[in-house]
Amino acid sequence: MQLDLTGRTALVTGSTQGIGAAIATALARSGARVAVNGRKGETTEEAARRLRDEVAGADVVPVAADVASEEGARQLVEQLPHVDVLVNNLGIFGAQPALEITDEEWRRYFEVNVLSAVRLTRSYLPGMVERGWGRVQYIASDSAVVTPAEMIHYGMSKTALLAASRGFAKEAAGTGVTVNSVIAGPTHTEGVEKFVYELVDQDLPWERAQREFMRLHRPQSLIQRLIEPEEIANMVVYLSSPLSSATTGGALRVDGGYVDSILP
Repeated sequence: MQLDLTGRTALVTGSTQGIGAAIATALARSGARVAVNGRKGETTEEAARRLRDEVAGADVVPVAADVASEEGARQLVEQLPHVDVLVNNLGIFGAQPALEITDEEWRRYFEVNVLSAVRLTRSYLPGMVERGWGRVQYIASDSAVVTPAEMIHYGMSKTALLAASRGFAKEAAGTGVTVNSVIAGPTHTEGVEKFVYELVDQDLPWERAQREFMRLHRPQSLIQRLIEPEEIANMVVYLSSPLSSATTGGALRVDGGYVDSILP
C-alpha cells in the first residue's frame, strides 16, 4: 500500500518524545508536512531538529504551546491555522491508589487528556469539513476498555476519548472527514519504563523487569511484550491516508491482543 500524504499538513500534539515522536516521524516519512508540538520552545525545536535529521527532506514545523489550556490551544491555532490531519496524542498517566486521587487530580487528567483533544477538534474540524477532507484521531488506550485499578483516573480519561471520538465522527458524517480512536496497548516509552519500575523490583535489568510487569500487571497481552511506538504509528499513518476513507467512528486496536474482546 502506498500511504502518500504529500501536500497534507499534520499536527501531532505531545510529539517531542515517545509515541508522539514516532507518529510524527512516520507521517513525515509518508510525505506530510508535520507540526511537532510540545510545551517548551527549546524542547520542541530540538524534537523538530531530530526529526529532520532522521527523515531526509522532511518538512517539519515546531509549534510550542501548552494545548492543555484554553490559551495554549488558541496560541497553537494562531501559529498553525490550517491542518489536514489532527492527531490528539497528548496525555499524562501515573499510578495512584483509587481512594487517594484528589479532585484536583481528577480535573487535571480530564483537562490534559480529554479537553485538550476536544478543543483542537473544535478548532480544526470546521475547516476540514469546509474543504471536504480531513482526518482526526485520538490516541486512546487499552485502559479505556480495561480500567486499571492502579490508575482509574487515567482509564476514565481514555474512555471519555472514545465517546468524544464517536460523537465528532457523527458530527462529520458525510463530509469526507473521518474521526477515529486508536487503542494503544502497553507501549515501550521512557515514561512507561519509569512506570514499570514503580510496580516491579527496581534492581531488575530492563528485559526482566518488562517481562515481570507483563506477567503481573498485563497478563492478558497475547504478544507478551510491550508494543513499540512505531507499531502505533503504523496504524495512525494508515488512518491518516486516503486509503482509510471508509473507516470512521471506530476504535482501532493496536494493543497486542490485550483487550479480551472481539470488539472494544
